[in-house]
Amino acid sequence: MSQDNTNYTQSVSAVCIREGKVLLARHTYGSGKGLLIIPGGYVNHGEAPEAAVRREYLEETGVVIEPQELIGVRFNDHDWYAVFRAVYESGEAHSDGDENSEVVWLPVEEALTREDVPELTKIMIRAAMQPGGWQQQSMNSRRPTTLYCVWE
Repeated sequence: MSQDNTNYTQSVSAVCIREGKVLLARHTYGSGKGLLIIPGGYVNHGEAPEAAVRREYLEETGVVIEPQELIGVRFNDHDWYAVFRAVYESGEAHSDGDENSEVVWLPVEEALTREDVPELTKIMIRAAMQPGGWQQQSMNSRRPTTLYCVWE
């Protein structure tokens, strides 16, 4: 989709852990430049958060994921950021050559101790390793609606 369809007030990400390793991308711009972060990006207008995180992962890393539980949400006065736990489906990890300079599967314990992995990414990795989260619930509504409720 074109960039004019981008909703810059909604962004998503996911933590994908496979065989004890977490998928991270070295960001090439902004405040995350040079840092290894969990992949993600903005939601397009009319796009569900789950669809957006699938799209962003594939575009940025070449990896197909399936988002699971919502493990974190950050709100501020101008936007929101939602993070899912994700399951690896397929694909070979590689850089997109634009938004990131490398994509790597790092051992989780290493990722949690590296200085080039920011604190928010570390918090989300830890959250992904914990049981529980929010579970998506069905809800009758006239508008497209996704409802998440806390569960243990």
